[in-house]
Amino acid sequence: MGLLHATLPYTHTDDHFIDGIWRRSTGPGRTEVTNPATGEVWGSVPQASIADLDAAVVAARRAFTGSNSGDSGWRDVAPAERARLLMRLAAEVETRAEAISHTNTWENGSPVSETSKAAANAASIFRYFASLAPLLETPDIRPFPDGSAETVVRLDPVGVCALIAPWNFPINLVVAKLAPALMAGCTVVIKPASPTPLSVRLILDAAVAAGIPAGVINLVTGPGSFGDALVKHPGISKVAFTGSTPVGRSIAASCGTLLRPVTLELGGKSSALVLPDVDLEAMSKVLIRSCMRNTGQTCYISTRILAPADRYDELVNMVTATIAAAPQGDPMDPATVFGPSATRAQEQVVREYIRSGIAEGARATTGGDVPSGFDRGFYVKPTVFAGVTPGMRIAQEEIFGPVLSIMRYSSLDDAVEIANNTPFGLGGTIFSEDPDAAFALAPRLDTGSVGLGFFASNHAAPFAGRHDSGLGAEFGPEGLRAYLSVQSVHRRIR
Repeated sequence: MGLLHATLPYTHTDDHFIDGIWRRSTGPGRTEVTNPATGEVWGSVPQASIADLDAAVVAARRAFTGSNSGDSGWRDVAPAERARLLMRLAAEVETRAEAISHTNTWENGSPVSETSKAAANAASIFRYFASLAPLLETPDIRPFPDGSAETVVRLDPVGVCALIAPWNFPINLVVAKLAPALMAGCTVVIKPASPTPLSVRLILDAAVAAGIPAGVINLVTGPGSFGDALVKHPGISKVAFTGSTPVGRSIAASCGTLLRPVTLELGGKSSALVLPDVDLEAMSKVLIRSCMRNTGQTCYISTRILAPADRYDELVNMVTATIAAAPQGDPMDPATVFGPSATRAQEQVVREYIRSGIAEGARATTGGDVPSGFDRGFYVKPTVFAGVTPGMRIAQEEIFGPVLSIMRYSSLDDAVEIANNTPFGLGGTIFSEDPDAAFALAPRLDTGSVGLGFFASNHAAPFAGRHDSGLGAEFGPEGLRAYLSVQSVHRRIR
């Protein structure tokens, strides 16, 4: 790895961020942080105690409502002022771009070509939600049908929010929750994923430098069981979670019992539907970004490629050549496309899926159940499977690794049926040289987002999963609304 430990702002820490300061943990345990490219432990963080959690929630509640002396809280700050502070926060995040990138890469093995954009993307998210301040300032007045009275519809922040983020994009998937929560007037307690607890600390440093008031943002670290305690804490008003569908179900059950609002962005098994007129050379240029981004560790990517029967072999050859040619190696090398799996456990999961595909009769055209060529780290050779049928495990279950399945379809109706024949509904891509035909086909895909010729999320548009892919939406005005509650005030018209 081309980086010395000393250049990372955070390695071994003893603190949680509570009420505006780094406060020593009272919990006895620690969580080690491992470099996936080498398998070496390079950092650690404390595991919070229940007392630490209570302190974080109390600080967030006090910052939300104001102190007992009558001071106003974050909920009382004018939207324009909250927007101004978010703009400052965006600028402070950008000044930490290199440290965020390098720490992120050392935590989860994402290639630096990916993580180098994390700070800019996070800043863009903060700026987008700051731009929505007018939505919170514009009066919403609705007359009664008989004209005798009117209703003023108010939008109030929901309160203290628990933000629980995964390890694959530990900065942007925190900020996608943090930015709308802050803009809405909520305060937060963040729990990062256990493998990636350090890079997000740089967002807290940026918040302090930007002048975000003490207690508005709090951070505690701990294992998955600690996340359960955070979800169920009586001082929490809303939960926002990104992660696996099984964990999302558990969180949804807890929030259902507590009648607590929740946003869940969960797993996916998206399809790239390739129409017969496809330009394979053009598709090859966006293939990895659309179908194998971040070494396949991205929820929305189209890991199922549906090919017309008469161009099936041609497409298999293109996909195989494109994936086989992409460099895999040291994630700190800017030329690296595929890094390691983020954890040893995830490496083993991916390898088991590859073995499953072979056992069920799929044919690995590159990769497969072969040594990765690396003598250390959590590497899996990027794998393309041909001869996949829709009922195979590799075609139905989220793998979260560098594995693509290519299936054959006989007609457009057949392709749509295959695309919709999974329990998920998160992303999807349509490749065609006819933009009108692709656009007309998109509504037939039962999924929250569809890209035509590429896939990318837009901060101004909702990102929402259907079925086993989640509840609610992030981004867009819809993402801001998730952190607001409504109040109708009825008054007579004089």
